[in-house]
Amino acid sequence: MNLALIPGDGIGTEVVAEAMKVLLAIAPLTDVTIEATEYDLGAKRYNATGELLPEEVIAELRTKDAILLGAIGDPSVAPGILERGVLLPLRFVMDHHVN
Repeated sequence: MNLALIPGDGIGTEVVAEAMKVLLAIAPLTDVTIEATEYDLGAKRYNATGELLPEEVIAELRTKDAILLGAIGDPSVAPGILERGVLLPLRFVMDHHVN
């Protein structure tokens, strides 16, 4: 399984890290091999670069089998910016209606 990891912000980083521990622990019990690539999307990236969801990241995400998405949002970014700049575009581009 070619997995994209988007830890996001706050508790999302911890949740994704623990979820990966579980996936890696059970993978040997199956015939599934896990390859994971982490993507820095969320408040930290936005505050550092002003970027939300670059086209090159979207192109890479389209090649993945699944996306493990943590929580996105941080008080340092005004409400709506990350939701409209990361979460909603991810839903539309990947043809998902919820996350």
